Amino acid sequence: MPAPFTTPPADGLRFAFGTLTVLPVRVSRWDRPAARAGMQCAPLAGLVVGAVAAAVGLLLLLLGAGALLAAVATVAVPAALTRGLHLDGLADTADGLGSAKPAEDALRIMKQSDIGPFGVLALVLVLLAQVAALAEAYAGSWARGALAAVVSAVVARLALTLAARTGVPPARPEGLGAAVAGVVPVAGAVGVALAVTGAAAAGAAFLGAYGVLRAVLAVALAVAVAELLLRHCVRRFGGVTGDVFGGLAETAATAALVVMSLG
Repeated sequence: MPAPFTTPPADGLRFAFGTLTVLPVRVSRWDRPAARAGMQCAPLAGLVVGAVAAAVGLLLLLLGAGALLAAVATVAVPAALTRGLHLDGLADTADGLGSAKPAEDALRIMKQSDIGPFGVLALVLVLLAQVAALAEAYAGSWARGALAAVVSAVVARLALTLAARTGVPPARPEGLGAAVAGVVPVAGAVGVALAVTGAAAAGAAFLGAYGVLRAVLAVALAVAVAELLLRHCVRRFGGVTGDVFGGLAETAATAALVVMSLG
């Protein structure tokens, strides 16, 4: 298997930003090496998304808005910058997992344009949890709320990197899931995870020792929860799909926000 960055880093960044955000970045290569580099760069796309979300939240707080309104706006930014694709993936994944039908039928349900009751319930609960956690973090301190927004967005994309590791099969032969499934070497995925953990700890250093511990725990719990969901989806569907990637991102983001709201 080629090394992670035999592809020029610029191609990886274009792949990450072009597929994971609405930013006007043209993806020049769709081959497996570009996908490998792109999925390893996914947390960098999350860093930009999280920074924009935090900036919007802080601006509202500076203008006199309350923590709840700032939290709502902060949660809305990642949804807008991804065209709601991750939230849509979460809803479709919930509908597929909630179905008692065979895997092929569950995958067919996930491809439908409508959202079933399990999807609606998942969306409502996840968005409520994200807003509540961010409001609590902003109420604790503006800095903690802003850091929570950034960490959650980065960890959401880290979950995608880990889900694209070697050994995780695609559930369908087509689609985004098939394009990125298994492209990241396990060592590369672990390296990205360690880098994100270190960056989260460094970013939280100004909040003191407990702040650093909280940030590290946020990354660890988010990765653990996303891994549990990933394994369940692989057992249920036979692999991953684009919807599963979206569900993993939102699940990881929510877990990280909950931890960042504590204390």
